[in-house]
Amino acid sequence: MGHAQEVREQEFVLTAYYSPEPGQCCYVKGGLHADRVLNGQGIAGADGTAVYPGMIAAPPTYAFGTRVALPGLGVLTVHDRGGAIQEWEGGVHRLDVWVGSGEEGLARALAFGVQRMRGTVYPPGTSQPNESFSLDALPAPTEKLTHLSTDDSTLIGLSVQEGDATYSVRILQQSLAAAGYFQRSVTGFFGAETKTSLERFLTDYGVGESAASLTDRTAAFLQSAVARIGARPPIDREMGVGSTGSSVAAAQRLLRFLGYYRGRTDAVYGDTLADSVLRFQQDHGLVGTATDPGAGRIGPMTKTALTAAWNRKLVTARAERELMLARIDATLASRGAYIDQFLSEGDGGTQVTLLQQLLAEREFFPQGDVNGHFGPLTKSALLAYQIDRSIVTSAADVGAGVVGPRTLEAFQNEEKRDAYLLVRAKGWSVL
Repeated sequence: MGHAQEVREQEFVLTAYYSPEPGQCCYVKGGLHADRVLNGQGIAGADGTAVYPGMIAAPPTYAFGTRVALPGLGVLTVHDRGGAIQEWEGGVHRLDVWVGSGEEGLARALAFGVQRMRGTVYPPGTSQPNESFSLDALPAPTEKLTHLSTDDSTLIGLSVQEGDATYSVRILQQSLAAAGYFQRSVTGFFGAETKTSLERFLTDYGVGESAASLTDRTAAFLQSAVARIGARPPIDREMGVGSTGSSVAAAQRLLRFLGYYRGRTDAVYGDTLADSVLRFQQDHGLVGTATDPGAGRIGPMTKTALTAAWNRKLVTARAERELMLARIDATLASRGAYIDQFLSEGDGGTQVTLLQQLLAEREFFPQGDVNGHFGPLTKSALLAYQIDRSIVTSAADVGAGVVGPRTLEAFQNEEKRDAYLLVRAKGWSVL
């Protein structure tokens, strides 16, 4: 039923939507595709107008170009539709306000919530006020995304660059802080201090990447460095020629690992080990000649340098593994091998079918009952899987019996790990 083409007052319920982008830390439905299904492709409204601040989605009875004045928000224009954007019983109409792109847009949409207010409708042909609306008037608190992310969210794949103010930047800053490179408050803004911290990390680990953005290689190294926090140092004391014992054996193994020692692991600090230590010291600018104080001996500075070199080598190896896993991850995602959205009882479709198949492969769900419908049997099987994987401890826990962030991550990590082992054993051709 249409409305008279005249200015009128109207009661509204307002929500907000955004344009999902690749590389976000998190998505309201668990993945890029699912968020695009929920929010639209995020490129243009139903009338073809490119998304912009001031665009709203309205029920089909509102002609494109209709303007709506909303107290505290401004004057917005109808350019979009939505399956849930309808006129409700009781004379209340639903509107959806476009509030931006990416993580900032998602945070703003979540903070916007559901609002009810009375506005004024100006159909085309009436004397319409000028459009007036600013995204700056709406907060976009990054903490709104916390519940959509996991504590161990991967850095690889995040879209982060200098000047951003996003939850992904918070994750970057938290990682730099954990690695000992960021001593400021975590703000979520990628400014000069964050860039300087990232530059120092890249220099220390020999990663030849720009600090103006978070590349996948940088992310892999930083993620690997954080994962090694708390690792027990390989050498537990200072030592020199004549020392013996397990600490000397550890030093011999360490120097061999670093490519400096080729002798036996006999737990005796002899001339061969001393020569190896000297070469390491010279390569790292600790001494000049064999007659310098401390030459050939593992003192405080040499012990620290050896530990740093050991850690760098292990971080590098781990980072290469993380990059390989990221490549596998992208391959599996492109083939639809992952559940890519949150799911709960009552849902249906191919994503539920995939969930049931994954549960069946892990012997939590009967293969013959795979039907694409998330009912009590699926919920029970999922809960058993979650308890087995220590995601929850009981049905009373938050997230029990539903596919949320941690469960989604668990399934994806298991699929990725299995594929990694296959690739390591048989090569990339197995994928």
